[in-house]
Amino acid sequence: MTWPMFRWTTLILLACAFASFALTEQDYLKAEAQPGDGVYSLLRRFDLDKHSCNHSQFYKINKLKSDAILKVGKSYSLPIILYKFNGKTIRSSIGSENWNVAKSIEIYNDNMLRDGYRNTDFRKDKILWVPYHLLNCPAEDINTPALPNENGEANLAVEPAGPRIFPIFGKKYEHVPLAGDELRGNVYFIESGHGGPDPGAMVKLGSHTLCEDEYAYDVALRLVRNLVAHGATAYMITRDPDDGIRDDKYLKCDSDEVVWGNKPIKVRQKPRLFQRSDVINELYDKHEKQGVTVQKLIIIHVDSRARGNQTDLYFYYHPDDPQGKKLATELYKSVEANYKKYRNGRGYDGSVTSRDLHMLRESKVPSAYVELGNIKHPQDQQRLIIASNRQLLADWLFEGLK
Repeated sequence: MTWPMFRWTTLILLACAFASFALTEQDYLKAEAQPGDGVYSLLRRFDLDKHSCNHSQFYKINKLKSDAILKVGKSYSLPIILYKFNGKTIRSSIGSENWNVAKSIEIYNDNMLRDGYRNTDFRKDKILWVPYHLLNCPAEDINTPALPNENGEANLAVEPAGPRIFPIFGKKYEHVPLAGDELRGNVYFIESGHGGPDPGAMVKLGSHTLCEDEYAYDVALRLVRNLVAHGATAYMITRDPDDGIRDDKYLKCDSDEVVWGNKPIKVRQKPRLFQRSDVINELYDKHEKQGVTVQKLIIIHVDSRARGNQTDLYFYYHPDDPQGKKLATELYKSVEANYKKYRNGRGYDGSVTSRDLHMLRESKVPSAYVELGNIKHPQDQQRLIIASNRQLLADWLFEGLK
């Protein structure tokens, strides 16, 4: 046998040896495309995006053209080969003597379990996930920007910078394990009031200034994190590039917020409101064409009334939006139930009423508008400045969306 023929025969035998350890000849892990997914974002979710061979293999095994658009809810094969774990070693399970490859596969599977993509440890269910690149092209050859996105927007809550890493939530909270998938396929738009050149109401509390937009933003961001943790696609419409979720009592007032797409917030009120409703409607139309059936908008504000006027959370919907009324009512019921559970002796005086507000009127999405309390009232201020209370507000609103 000549040397070239021997070399090719050896390679074929090695390839057959690897294939024989797989569960079947073409046994790849499958995953459903979520709203907003392209090939890049789907691969990024499983930490496969930095190797060009994974991209090529994805198109090949799914028989897709390079310009294919993924369909929401459809399952696609990922460049992750499923191997039967023999209960002994990864090397003997996949038919390789390479210790480094085996260790990388172990770390990958443990990370997928940690981040909620795997339901069971491979040591228990005896199924190994083996990324295609670890066997074929281990060197990274795609430079991933810190905050990538396929549609030109930066720092998106719905687009992780790595497996379950969402920088918009800040360093402390950026890792968001998948707690459940009951909201998978649903789209939520979360809009916190004011921002940029308009801080909303400003109130002095001792030597500190409370700005309405900062507290509404923090509660909204916590709500988005809850939604993402349960599989939802969640859009944070007004965004701050560096605040993240904060646990401080007194949140620093600033004016660097932007609107989705990294666009500066307009100065005048009317154009500013249309700027937000327009971007929400564009995203709504995109997802509707993808076949998404559940889309909801929550607008979060903090009220400003006379200092002696205490208010509980109350909700608005547009009079011509029956789905918005239903949404506002569900949120109200969630808050009411939690008040009864944790503060039964106090009572709850919230309400659900209709109002012809811009964001309710101009948005195509079923919408509910919530006021978190009176920023001037001492007791309502405690609801806002204590971080654990802000988290409870986000949790209770989230329960109304489940």
